[in-house]
Amino acid sequence: MCGMARPRKPLLSRERIVTTALALIDAEGLTALSTRRLAAELGVSGPSLYNHFTTKDEILDAVADTVISEVDVSALGAGADWRTGLLAWARSYRAALAAHPNIVPFLAQGPGRRPAGLKMADAAFGGMVRAGWPPAQATRICAMVRYFVAGSALGSFARGFVADPSAYDPADYPHLGQAHLLAEHQQRVDEGAFETGLLALVDGLALRHPDPAPPQK
Repeated sequence: MCGMARPRKPLLSRERIVTTALALIDAEGLTALSTRRLAAELGVSGPSLYNHFTTKDEILDAVADTVISEVDVSALGAGADWRTGLLAWARSYRAALAAHPNIVPFLAQGPGRRPAGLKMADAAFGGMVRAGWPPAQATRICAMVRYFVAGSALGSFARGFVADPSAYDPADYPHLGQAHLLAEHQQRVDEGAFETGLLALVDGLALRHPDPAPPQK
């Protein structure tokens, strides 16, 4: 009698675990992730996960690093204009986080030992130092961008307003007559706010840099 053929691919892999964990976090939030729930989603027993990850935090680290690996830091390379690089990095950074907002609170804790997070930090800091920023100021610039991007990706300003016009009685809120329309235009409002703030930040930094060249937008 012939035995059962082995599956061509192993039932579990780090990639499959991370992909499933990220999908669960995207759908239901960080609190939904547990090793028991993740194992159920994967159709395996809980202990099977420990062949690839020893703790839930290790899984979260891998998920977070997968998100950060989507950030493009190439514009911060040697010889690049720091303004162009900073704008490109911040936009790519926000796009990655905005696609997965539920992981942002975990990412906000910093890169820890995560390789993609450390590579991003190294590229950003290195790009600023090469551009002539003193190391201490380069550190502050990188931190500022992280605060700004994380805050922008964490929530929506526009979705904070209800779509009911009666909620904004002109007797009480004389300047909010159009506030009920904000949620309908959420993406345009939020992305416009991010761009306005980002350009203002770079323009302000340019005034403090010895290079008098205008910012590249």
